[in-house]
Amino acid sequence: MSKLFAFICFALVALPASGDARDQIDGPVLAEILRVIDGDTLLVEARPWPQQTMEVYVRLRGIDAPEMHSRCADTRRAALDAREALVSLTESSPEIRLTQISGDKYFGRILADVTLSDGKNPAQDLLERGIVSAYGGGAKAKIPCPNEE
Repeated sequence: MSKLFAFICFALVALPASGDARDQIDGPVLAEILRVIDGDTLLVEARPWPQQTMEVYVRLRGIDAPEMHSRCADTRRAALDAREALVSLTESSPEIRLTQISGDKYFGRILADVTLSDGKNPAQDLLERGIVSAYGGGAKAKIPCPNEE
């Protein structure tokens, strides 16, 4: 089975969720973190089937990190802090497990629960530290910039 075919199959089952249980993969899917993108997104090499790998962006379910490309300097600093916190949490986890996998609003990205090799959930850790906000989908609250530039 070619990598392209594996990607197409994985993409088809990870289409944006419509609330139907068929739109979700329970997992676990094993993956290796290639790079931390920001405070709530990873680039991973997932292994959805034996002898098949694919790179995919994973949004951590249940959280929203500050935006790195915000016009607000305070928000950008908070975004860098969130990214560094996620780097720190994941750097000693050679392998992660993805569960409750579903499509995200952006093509090429999935939404999933992430479990590190030590059994911890990095999204929960970031929430408990107050670095990110809880997010269940839908419109995000507009946060005013305290020091407008």
